[in-house]
Amino acid sequence: MNKHFIYNIFSSIPRFETEHLLLRRMKVEDAEDMFEYACSAEVTRYLTWNPHADVPNTREYLTYVQKQYEEGEFYNWALIYKPDMKMIGTCGFTSFDDDNNSAEIGYVVNPAYQDRGLATEAVKEVIAFGFQKLGLNRIEAKYIEGNEASRRVMEKCGMSYEGTHRSALLIKGEYKTISVCALLRDEFLTSHKESASPTFAWDKNGAL
Repeated sequence: MNKHFIYNIFSSIPRFETEHLLLRRMKVEDAEDMFEYACSAEVTRYLTWNPHADVPNTREYLTYVQKQYEEGEFYNWALIYKPDMKMIGTCGFTSFDDDNNSAEIGYVVNPAYQDRGLATEAVKEVIAFGFQKLGLNRIEAKYIEGNEASRRVMEKCGMSYEGTHRSALLIKGEYKTISVCALLRDEFLTSHKESASPTFAWDKNGAL
Protein backbone atom coordinates (compact mmCIF):
# COMPACT_ATOMS: atom_id res chain seq x y z
CA MET A 1 0.00 0.00 0.00
CA ASN A 2 1.26 3.50 -0.84
CA LYS A 3 0.00 7.07 -0.99
CA HIS A 4 -0.86 6.82 -4.69
CA PHE A 5 -3.04 3.78 -4.01
CA ILE A 6 -4.80 5.55 -1.13
CA TYR A 7 -5.36 8.62 -3.32
CA ASN A 8 -6.95 6.53 -6.07
CA ILE A 9 -9.31 4.95 -3.56
CA PHE A 10 -10.36 7.93 -1.49
CA SER A 11 -10.38 10.71 -4.09
CA SER A 12 -13.35 8.75 -5.43
CA ILE A 13 -14.52 7.39 -2.10
CA PRO A 14 -16.68 4.26 -2.33
CA ARG A 15 -20.13 4.07 -0.82
CA PHE A 16 -21.78 0.97 0.56
CA GLU A 17 -24.76 -0.29 2.45
CA THR A 18 -25.37 -2.33 5.59
CA GLU A 19 -28.60 -3.56 7.12
CA HIS A 20 -29.52 -0.22 8.69
CA LEU A 21 -26.99 2.23 7.23
CA LEU A 22 -25.73 3.83 4.07
CA LEU A 23 -22.08 4.85 4.20
CA ARG A 24 -21.27 7.62 1.73
CA ARG A 25 -19.21 10.74 1.19
CA MET A 26 -19.93 13.52 3.67
CA LYS A 27 -21.69 16.49 2.06
CA VAL A 28 -22.13 20.17 2.89
CA GLU A 29 -25.86 19.46 2.93
CA ASP A 30 -25.30 17.28 6.01
CA ALA A 31 -24.49 20.35 8.12
CA GLU A 32 -27.70 20.51 10.18
CA ASP A 33 -27.71 16.78 10.88
CA MET A 34 -24.05 16.83 11.86
CA PHE A 35 -24.40 19.91 14.05
CA GLU A 36 -27.13 18.14 16.00
CA TYR A 37 -24.51 15.97 17.67
CA ALA A 38 -21.31 17.91 16.94
CA CYS A 39 -22.49 20.81 19.11
CA SER A 40 -22.62 18.62 22.22
CA ALA A 41 -19.88 18.85 24.85
CA GLU A 42 -20.88 15.39 26.04
CA VAL A 43 -20.38 13.90 22.57
CA THR A 44 -16.96 15.52 22.16
CA ARG A 45 -15.88 14.72 25.71
CA TYR A 46 -13.91 11.70 24.48
CA LEU A 47 -12.91 13.15 21.11
CA THR A 48 -9.97 15.30 20.04
CA TRP A 49 -12.11 18.14 18.61
CA ASN A 50 -14.23 20.79 20.31
CA PRO A 51 -18.01 21.21 19.96
CA HIS A 52 -19.12 23.11 16.87
CA ALA A 53 -20.28 26.63 17.66
CA ASP A 54 -23.15 26.81 15.17
CA VAL A 55 -24.45 25.37 11.88
CA PRO A 56 -22.28 27.73 9.76
CA ASN A 57 -19.25 26.37 11.65
CA THR A 58 -20.27 22.83 10.71
CA ARG A 59 -20.94 23.88 7.12
CA GLU A 60 -17.48 25.45 6.93
CA TYR A 61 -15.94 22.20 8.18
CA LEU A 62 -17.84 20.12 5.63
CA THR A 63 -16.77 22.50 2.86
CA TYR A 64 -13.16 21.94 3.89
CA VAL A 65 -13.79 18.18 3.86
CA GLN A 66 -14.80 18.31 0.18
CA LYS A 67 -11.35 19.58 -0.78
CA GLN A 68 -9.74 16.89 1.33
CA TYR A 69 -11.79 14.23 -0.47
CA GLU A 70 -10.68 15.56 -3.85
CA GLU A 71 -7.06 15.37 -2.75
CA GLY A 72 -7.49 11.81 -1.46
CA GLU A 73 -6.61 12.91 2.06
CA PHE A 74 -9.88 12.26 3.89
CA TYR A 75 -11.03 8.77 4.77
CA ASN A 76 -14.31 9.23 6.64
CA TRP A 77 -17.85 8.24 5.67
CA ALA A 78 -21.13 9.82 6.68
CA LEU A 79 -23.45 7.32 8.38
CA ILE A 80 -26.98 7.62 6.99
CA TYR A 81 -29.71 5.88 8.97
CA LYS A 82 -31.87 4.31 6.27
CA PRO A 83 -35.31 4.46 7.97
CA ASP A 84 -35.27 8.29 7.95
CA MET A 85 -32.27 9.02 5.64
CA LYS A 86 -30.65 11.14 8.35
CA MET A 87 -26.92 11.57 8.87
CA ILE A 88 -26.27 10.26 12.37
CA GLY A 89 -22.49 10.17 12.58
CA THR A 90 -19.25 9.29 10.86
CA CYS A 91 -16.89 6.33 10.63
CA GLY A 92 -13.63 5.86 8.81
CA PHE A 93 -9.85 5.80 8.93
CA THR A 94 -8.11 8.55 10.87
CA SER A 95 -4.64 7.70 9.54
CA PHE A 96 -2.60 5.20 7.54
CA ASP A 97 0.87 3.86 8.28
CA ASP A 98 2.11 3.04 4.77
CA ASP A 99 5.42 1.56 5.93
CA ASN A 100 3.72 -0.98 8.17
CA ASN A 101 0.52 -1.51 6.13
CA SER A 102 -1.76 -0.55 9.01
CA ALA A 103 -4.42 2.03 9.82
CA GLU A 104 -6.36 3.57 12.68
CA ILE A 105 -10.14 3.72 12.67
CA GLY A 106 -12.47 6.20 14.39
CA TYR A 107 -16.21 6.78 14.73
CA VAL A 108 -18.91 8.88 16.37
CA VAL A 109 -22.70 8.44 16.50
CA ASN A 110 -25.46 10.87 17.46
CA PRO A 111 -26.55 9.98 21.05
CA ALA A 112 -30.17 9.74 19.89
CA TYR A 113 -29.15 6.74 17.77
CA GLN A 114 -26.79 5.02 20.18
CA ASP A 115 -27.42 1.67 21.91
CA ARG A 116 -28.80 0.20 18.67
CA GLY A 117 -25.60 -1.47 17.45
CA LEU A 118 -25.18 1.08 14.65
CA ALA A 119 -21.60 2.03 15.50
CA THR A 120 -20.65 -1.65 15.54
CA GLU A 121 -22.41 -2.17 12.22
CA ALA A 122 -20.49 0.69 10.62
CA VAL A 123 -17.11 -0.22 12.09
CA LYS A 124 -17.42 -3.82 10.93
CA GLU A 125 -18.06 -2.64 7.38
CA VAL A 126 -15.08 -0.29 7.37
CA ILE A 127 -12.85 -2.98 8.87
CA ALA A 128 -13.90 -5.40 6.13
CA PHE A 129 -13.11 -2.76 3.53
CA GLY A 130 -9.70 -2.20 5.09
CA PHE A 131 -8.70 -5.83 5.02
CA GLN A 132 -10.44 -7.03 1.85
CA LYS A 133 -10.06 -4.02 -0.43
CA LEU A 134 -7.09 -2.07 0.96
CA GLY A 135 -5.10 -5.16 1.92
CA LEU A 136 -4.20 -3.86 5.37
CA ASN A 137 -2.40 -6.13 7.81
CA ARG A 138 -3.51 -4.36 10.98
CA ILE A 139 -6.35 -2.05 12.01
CA GLU A 140 -6.35 -0.40 15.41
CA ALA A 141 -8.63 1.92 17.34
CA LYS A 142 -7.96 4.09 20.39
CA TYR A 143 -10.20 5.33 23.15
CA ILE A 144 -9.73 7.86 25.92
CA GLU A 145 -9.83 6.52 29.48
CA GLY A 146 -13.43 6.31 30.66
CA ASN A 147 -15.02 5.76 27.26
CA GLU A 148 -16.04 2.17 27.90
CA ALA A 149 -18.85 2.36 25.32
CA SER A 150 -16.26 2.85 22.59
CA ARG A 151 -14.19 -0.05 23.88
CA ARG A 152 -17.26 -2.30 23.74
CA VAL A 153 -17.74 -1.40 20.08
CA MET A 154 -14.14 -2.37 19.37
CA GLU A 155 -14.52 -5.70 21.15
CA LYS A 156 -17.78 -6.47 19.33
CA CYS A 157 -15.88 -5.94 16.08
CA GLY A 158 -13.29 -8.54 17.05
CA MET A 159 -10.57 -6.19 18.25
CA SER A 160 -8.38 -7.19 21.16
CA TYR A 161 -7.22 -4.88 23.94
CA GLU A 162 -3.46 -4.38 23.62
CA GLY A 163 -2.52 -1.86 26.27
CA THR A 164 -2.85 1.56 27.85
CA HIS A 165 -0.59 4.59 27.46
CA ARG A 166 -0.76 6.83 30.49
CA SER A 167 -1.11 10.58 29.86
CA ALA A 168 -0.11 9.90 26.26
CA LEU A 169 -1.93 12.73 24.47
CA LEU A 170 -2.43 16.39 25.28
CA ILE A 171 -6.05 17.07 24.29
CA LYS A 172 -7.86 20.34 24.99
CA GLY A 173 -5.22 21.32 27.53
CA GLU A 174 -5.31 18.04 29.48
CA TYR A 175 -3.16 14.93 29.33
CA LYS A 176 -5.32 11.96 28.46
CA THR A 177 -4.68 8.27 29.03
CA ILE A 178 -5.22 6.31 25.82
CA SER A 179 -5.96 2.61 25.36
CA VAL A 180 -5.50 0.64 22.14
CA CYS A 181 -7.43 -2.26 20.62
CA ALA A 182 -6.50 -3.91 17.33
CA LEU A 183 -7.39 -6.61 14.84
CA LEU A 184 -4.98 -8.36 12.47
CA ARG A 185 -5.70 -9.49 8.93
CA ASP A 186 -5.15 -13.18 9.76
CA GLU A 187 -7.58 -12.92 12.67
CA PHE A 188 -10.18 -11.26 10.45
CA LEU A 189 -9.86 -13.85 7.69
CA THR A 190 -10.12 -16.68 10.20
CA SER A 191 -13.46 -15.40 11.44
CA HIS A 192 -14.91 -14.23 8.10
CA LYS A 193 -15.54 -16.05 4.88
CA GLU A 194 -14.00 -14.32 1.86
CA SER A 195 -17.39 -14.49 0.12
CA ALA A 196 -18.92 -12.31 2.83
CA SER A 197 -17.30 -9.11 1.56
CA PRO A 198 -19.37 -5.92 1.47
CA THR A 199 -20.93 -4.56 -1.71
CA PHE A 200 -19.08 -1.40 -2.76
CA ALA A 201 -20.50 1.14 -5.19
CA TRP A 202 -17.95 3.55 -6.60
CA ASP A 203 -19.23 7.09 -7.00
CA LYS A 204 -16.96 10.14 -6.90
CA ASN A 205 -19.82 12.36 -5.76
CA GLY A 206 -21.06 9.90 -3.16
CA ALA A 207 -24.54 10.07 -4.67
CA LEU A 208 -27.01 7.41 -3.62
